[in-house]
Amino acid sequence: QVQLVESGGGLVQAGDSLRLTCAASGRTFSSYSMAWFRQAPGKERDFVAAINWSGDRFYYSNSVEGRFTISRDNAKNTVYLQMNSLEPEDTALYYCAVSARSSGRYYYPQTVGYYDFWGQGTQVTVAS
Repeated sequence: QVQLVESGGGLVQAGDSLRLTCAASGRTFSSYSMAWFRQAPGKERDFVAAINWSGDRFYYSNSVEGRFTISRDNAKNTVYLQMNSLEPEDTALYYCAVSARSSGRYYYPQTVGYYDFWGQGTQVTVAS
């Protein structure tokens, strides 16, 4: 059974930092791209960041580039999202996802439909 478990969310003040962790189990994901998405109440699930299988290529949404950093540890089947300079607009439920469709170095999609496995999410709330 495939399982993705996110952790590290919480309530913080604007300007603070948080580090989200996504632990994968039930399958080895070291050959696949992983990503973070987020969803605010009443809005669609939006792309945040993606990373390729080897961890040497990544892509960020315009809204978080320069503030967030995605990384992974394949030995631990884990992906991280370091979030700095948090803003109230970053408040959302953050989801981890895995795309098992390709293991290409340049494959790290930014669209919900390309991801096959999802976690339950971790809430991030940023107070102004």
